[in-house]
Amino acid sequence: MSELRSRALLASLVGFATVSRESNLALIEFVRSYLHDLGVSCELIYNPERTKANLLASIGPAVPGGVVLSGHTDVVPVDGQHWTVDPFCLSESGGKLYGRGTADMKGYLASVLAAVPMFLASPLRRPVYLAFSYDEEVGCLGVRDLLQVLAQRIPQPALCLIGEPTQLQPVLGHKGKLAMRCHVKGAACHSAYAPYGVNAIEQAARLIGRLGEIGADLAEPSLHDARFDPAYSTVQVGVIQGGTALNIVPADCRFDFEVRALPDFAPQVVVEQLRDYAEQTLLPTMRAVQGDTAIRFEPLSAYPGLATPPDSAAARLVAELCGSDAFSTVAFGTEGGLFDQAGIPAVVCGPGSMDQGHKADEYVSVEQMAACDRLMERLASDLSEPSTP
Repeated sequence: MSELRSRALLASLVGFATVSRESNLALIEFVRSYLHDLGVSCELIYNPERTKANLLASIGPAVPGGVVLSGHTDVVPVDGQHWTVDPFCLSESGGKLYGRGTADMKGYLASVLAAVPMFLASPLRRPVYLAFSYDEEVGCLGVRDLLQVLAQRIPQPALCLIGEPTQLQPVLGHKGKLAMRCHVKGAACHSAYAPYGVNAIEQAARLIGRLGEIGADLAEPSLHDARFDPAYSTVQVGVIQGGTALNIVPADCRFDFEVRALPDFAPQVVVEQLRDYAEQTLLPTMRAVQGDTAIRFEPLSAYPGLATPPDSAAARLVAELCGSDAFSTVAFGTEGGLFDQAGIPAVVCGPGSMDQGHKADEYVSVEQMAACDRLMERLASDLSEPSTP
């Protein structure tokens, strides 16, 4: 029954095109209505524009030691991807359920929602919480407000289970991320008189070259952490814009870069090194030509890494639920580090694989969905047992 229910719920969730640039309210209202019909009240935490919302629901007694089931409702765009099926209409073929977000991560949300009747029917001694957030794909934005409310509403949980796709293998760690934008303001002139201007693109290129040097330093073997792949903190530039015409020395250029940082590395160090290079090496030369030239840095998004100890109570609990203590790490980020900073131990474990995430014809297997439904059954059983001191 739970398998049929989770598949039907997945079809409904996939039908909401909750790309991060759009509202997620239709999906959130669907979930709220579903929970209301089951007698579960929930709280919505809106963004300032009230175009998006997080959802927080509680099932069971208001005591410490509960489990937060955390997942994001937004998905990445399908623009430019060549799908062979309708990305926002669930379809099945060969034991695979296709649609945008099936793996990342509406499959998990569907399994959680399908388990609600079971949670309600179970003699829970410790609570289960549903924490569904918005805008995870663009920097774990919504969950920050959700965490503030959660801290005020519920007793201390024992675990946050984040359902990103890991093929239901327990993941204890991932890297953090810092995304930045660099604006270079040069001085325009006719390209025939290029030495009398300040070429913003050339200065940006020097900054990007310096980032490459910093990235090479971070890749030194002494800084490796073998638990991760790649085993070191990385730097990359993903977007660059500048210039208006070939015969005009460009006055403006901007580029976006990111640092994917090991949990024990502060990514701001990279920004400081780049800022020092800009201020000490580039700006004096630029301003010798034009005094109002500038290089500015703007933060875009950030979230911390995660490194839950393998001997922690949270890790042991997830190992029991998964039937595996083969703990690992992943390269992608989650809201896990934010939960950890809020004092709630976090582990990542969900159906599907990120190998299918963010791609055309994204899918989660029927087998993985059934396995996640069984994990929810084990969770209900565990939460119904007396807590161990």
